[in-house]
Amino acid sequence: MRRSNLARFLAVGVSAAALLSVPLTTAGAQDMPGDGTTINMARATWDTGWFHTEVYKQLLEELGYAVEGPQTLDNPPFYQAVSQGDVDLWVNGWFPLHNSYESTIEQGAEIVGYVAKGGALQGYLVDSDSVEEFNITSLEDFKRDEVKEAFDRNGDGKADMVACPPGWGCELVIEHHLDAYDLRDHVNPIKAGYAASMADAIAAEQQGEPILFYTWTPNWTVSELAPGEQVMWIQVPEVSLPEDQADLADAATMEGVAGCVADPCMLGFPANDIRSVANAAFLEENPAARALLEQASIPLQDIYDQNAKMQAGEDDAEDIERHASEWIENNREMVDGWLEAARDAAS
Repeated sequence: MRRSNLARFLAVGVSAAALLSVPLTTAGAQDMPGDGTTINMARATWDTGWFHTEVYKQLLEELGYAVEGPQTLDNPPFYQAVSQGDVDLWVNGWFPLHNSYESTIEQGAEIVGYVAKGGALQGYLVDSDSVEEFNITSLEDFKRDEVKEAFDRNGDGKADMVACPPGWGCELVIEHHLDAYDLRDHVNPIKAGYAASMADAIAAEQQGEPILFYTWTPNWTVSELAPGEQVMWIQVPEVSLPEDQADLADAATMEGVAGCVADPCMLGFPANDIRSVANAAFLEENPAARALLEQASIPLQDIYDQNAKMQAGEDDAEDIERHASEWIENNREMVDGWLEAARDAAS
């Protein structure tokens, strides 16, 4: 009788221990749904996008994923690679600017979530002194001889304009504009490294020289050269967009653009959303990662502020990692909500 009771007691104890161990194992797996999975992450060649890349990388790591990279890629190789599964994702998609890659994306990738929605502006700016001196209101004014001469820094008879390097989405639109507005004989687009070209333009403006440049927001350039102060947004003669963006023509004119020569302001570029692009099979196999990409976002002002720190010299890898980790901790309650949603999606 005593042996029977002892056996029964031991059996109950073992069963209870087994039951108690289940929630612990399940909880551990649920907290780290990415455990055992490696993500091959990419980032764009423009360094103003590296901060939010690092934020998302660290959030994915909090979910247990091992993240390789990010490797820096131009637009065409990235969209090809993500569709083929050679890389898993980036958070540097600009839409509708990157609509030209739509056919490639559809071969095996997906646009998901919003890093920053609707506030990414693009356009052309001129130093404020030249706007006033030459009465510059649009790109059309750069056909005037006195304007071309003032902005001609290399002596080729054309106004020099800081443009976009080859392979960037903005390069395609600028090239379209040069043809659409008959500016080939009047404007020389500088396509060298953007950061170096803009640093040169900023130095020229500080010396009182005229400058013409393309930029986008969020970007450190508008912290160095504030629209409405040192520079002004100018307009395009009329809205003309590449074929893959033609249906967005109405969005290329916006009201209330601070520092524009007119209101509404015909910038010539529709406002963009910054979005994640990920391999479709990766998203299918990793519901936690999909949920995080769908939930997370970063205020544009926070991106501005970090970009300004980079321009002030905090621009190496360790600085960017620190900026991202500080941003996460300063927004911990919101971040934890995203992580909880991601864990729920994986359970």
